[in-house]
Amino acid sequence: MTNLPLVSIITPSFNQARYLEAAIQSVLSQDYPRLEYIVVDGSSTDGSVEIIKKYQSRLAWWVSEPDKGQTDALNKGFARAKGEILAWLNSDDTYEPGAVAAAVKFLQDHPEVGMVYGDTNYINEDGHVIGKFPAAQTNLRRLRQGYVHIPQQASFFRADLWREVGPLDPSFYFAMDYDLWVRLAARSQLKYVPQTWANFRLHTAGKTIAADDRCWPEMIRVHYRDGGGFLSVIVAKYFIRKLVAPLWNRRRVRMLRKNDGQD
Repeated sequence: MTNLPLVSIITPSFNQARYLEAAIQSVLSQDYPRLEYIVVDGSSTDGSVEIIKKYQSRLAWWVSEPDKGQTDALNKGFARAKGEILAWLNSDDTYEPGAVAAAVKFLQDHPEVGMVYGDTNYINEDGHVIGKFPAAQTNLRRLRQGYVHIPQQASFFRADLWREVGPLDPSFYFAMDYDLWVRLAARSQLKYVPQTWANFRLHTAGKTIAADDRCWPEMIRVHYRDGGGFLSVIVAKYFIRKLVAPLWNRRRVRMLRKNDGQD
């Protein structure tokens, strides 16, 4: 056990009591023996703190205090993390059993890889699988073109790389993960493993649906910051996305309602 790397997982949360306990349990039930778990709550008022306190003896650190949002909470957690491998799991998502051990094994077997990510299910409010995230192999060039295909819930990266490129940019509300992946990919390999490691919960109050329109403008900011021009694949995809986004989000909402038996 002593030769296994410590893995630090951060969960940022704010008024997600309905889902928070499932997220916490999915981390604490992992079969990996060297796990450091940190929960950063933004002063929730919905019973989240009471849920966290149920598990505080198994947490490396937790806090509930006002913050500047998800990115700020994550940076606060990562500043406390002591692990050699880092990850974050949002409070409405969950891990699959064995996910952490599988990610660690891959990174141990492939020292040239800086970040590994697996497959992720889409789940609804009740935790039922309703689809699958389109994960696929990507790299810096493809990321810069807007071909992301990385489920954040199933990604694990090395702490030494985080120290080179972190912290997360607090000016990003939605694309802080995309920004991080671009910076990591500029320094190391990112690898996709076709194993299901996590569950991405879709619900109407989640950012993926409620604030989807903020994602691509932030990705375009990364593009221009890194020297990209107007005549580029990602900019073209951005304008196409602006046209189809309302239809895509309506489709997601219909999918949720169908699986919840509302249609």
